[in-house]
Amino acid sequence: MLASVLAEGATTITNAAREPEIIDLQNFLNKMGAKIKGAGTNIIEIEGVKNLKREVSYNIMPDRIEAGTFLCMAGISSGNITLENVMPNHIVPIIDKMQEAGAKIEIDKNTIKIQGPKKLKAVDIKTMPYPGFPTDMQSVFTAMLTVAKGSSIVVENIFESRYKYVSELNRMGAKITVEGRTALIKGTKKLYGANVKAPDLRGGAALVTAALTAKGITTVENIEYILRGYENFEEKLQKIGVDIYKEGI
Repeated sequence: MLASVLAEGATTITNAAREPEIIDLQNFLNKMGAKIKGAGTNIIEIEGVKNLKREVSYNIMPDRIEAGTFLCMAGISSGNITLENVMPNHIVPIIDKMQEAGAKIEIDKNTIKIQGPKKLKAVDIKTMPYPGFPTDMQSVFTAMLTVAKGSSIVVENIFESRYKYVSELNRMGAKITVEGRTALIKGTKKLYGANVKAPDLRGGAALVTAALTAKGITTVENIEYILRGYENFEEKLQKIGVDIYKEGI
């Protein structure tokens, strides 16, 4: 889309991603003078223009993966929080699985209230293209399920090698085994603080999620990965009562 807006002639993108972010990008570029239609479907059509407006005002959509991360954090800690400036219709599969795991959720127009259960229930998830369960939530949801009652099965259908964080969670006392695209999580009663390393953005968020319920102190290294995808992460966590601080960056 970005390459095509200033290209001469018409461009058609087939088998396009359908995530809300694609629609948001289309709307933003169109406000700048681009001619794009079809975002949110599997066919996007772009008619090239000579130039774009340099100064526009546009409100970017809320981050649905950040919202899902905070839901999982409330779930693993039996927390009671309210998320504002969210779009619940963007995270329906996450909300459904949180409720299946035992969380109580109330939804308003742009607000989600969640009460984490005293004991999470095991659930199975399969990542799928939007509007299915998002691959970017797989690691964080897995971290939450490490303390659920029973065994959960997670199937990663989108990206390979997305279980790099599992060995770090197991160092904290999790019981996860991986075979190919499938992870089996046997719920444990307790996780324990440890020195762990974030292997990537969402894997790092998974380690922080696990740390919320772990006994003792957890130190997460390579936090530059996490900071790339979560703005003011530690400040937001501090506001909901998490004893967390950042050092070295």
